[in-house]
Amino acid sequence: MSLTLTVTPAAAVSLPAQETVPVTSRQIENFKIGSDQRLFGKLEFIGGIEMSSSNALLGAISSIRFRPNRKSFLAVMDTGHWVEGAIVRDGRGRLAGVSDLAVTSMIDPKGRSEQVKGEMDSEGLALRGGEALVGIEQMNLVEVYPDPGFAQSRPLATLPTFIPPKSLRGNRGLETIAVSPKESLLAGGAMVVSELSLDKAGHIYAAVLDGPRKGVFGVVQKKPFAITDGAFLPNGDLLLLERRFSFAQGVGMQIRRIKGDDIKPGAAVDGEILLQADMGYQIDNMEGLDVVAEPGGDIRVIIVSDDNHSILERNLMLEFRLVE
Repeated sequence: MSLTLTVTPAAAVSLPAQETVPVTSRQIENFKIGSDQRLFGKLEFIGGIEMSSSNALLGAISSIRFRPNRKSFLAVMDTGHWVEGAIVRDGRGRLAGVSDLAVTSMIDPKGRSEQVKGEMDSEGLALRGGEALVGIEQMNLVEVYPDPGFAQSRPLATLPTFIPPKSLRGNRGLETIAVSPKESLLAGGAMVVSELSLDKAGHIYAAVLDGPRKGVFGVVQKKPFAITDGAFLPNGDLLLLERRFSFAQGVGMQIRRIKGDDIKPGAAVDGEILLQADMGYQIDNMEGLDVVAEPGGDIRVIIVSDDNHSILERNLMLEFRLVE
């Protein structure tokens, strides 16, 4: 079990420079290639964009969280960078592009920035009450940064995960961090899920870090998928984004819904598959997912891909409406 570690705010830290990244976006009209189908399982495709840039910094986005205005977002790259920006919509309300994209290197607990990937492999992100919680996969830590002020600060604390550190695989460790609604049974508690670290029963390690239901639980593995991100619905249910890859079949993805009431210490949770897609759809290495609640009650699900800074992969942002 890791311990909570409080550190001194970054008074003497040499602040990294923020770089503005120009983005060119191409709209994606159809989710299924060659088809105008809109409804896929429990999700209706609203629209999407493919993003590119002359600046090599664009890419490697592993998790994204939208602000309450439903336009501005904060994201992290698995290269150890913060990404701030805002989405742009067309006259029909569909995704049309992103603006004001700014990238800043994270500052680690020792006050260093521009670290190697293995030391700042930022895979998960969650926002809660003035804090930005970041999951560092290969170190299997949850670092707490101030929000606002994250880009100019080292972490202020490290949250305990309750998962035995030796049980988390180096490149299959902490992948997802999400904050539950305050009105749910988890009462605003933060939750982590590993990508593909298995307990003795063969379930994927997960844990609630604080609140009335804190403790370790498991997520039933859906072979050959691994978990890449997740976010809570307003009613307390959890959506998990999962990815598979093979050289024979390429990439695939699915979104699974876990009932929030089932999440508690010692449980092994499973749920309904809302959506599945393969290379016949406009997907890539899908890594990040967020839930956005519209004022009229609509629930939007936005997912992003990690291009691994490879010319063979794409930076995608796709938007769906949850059909209850």
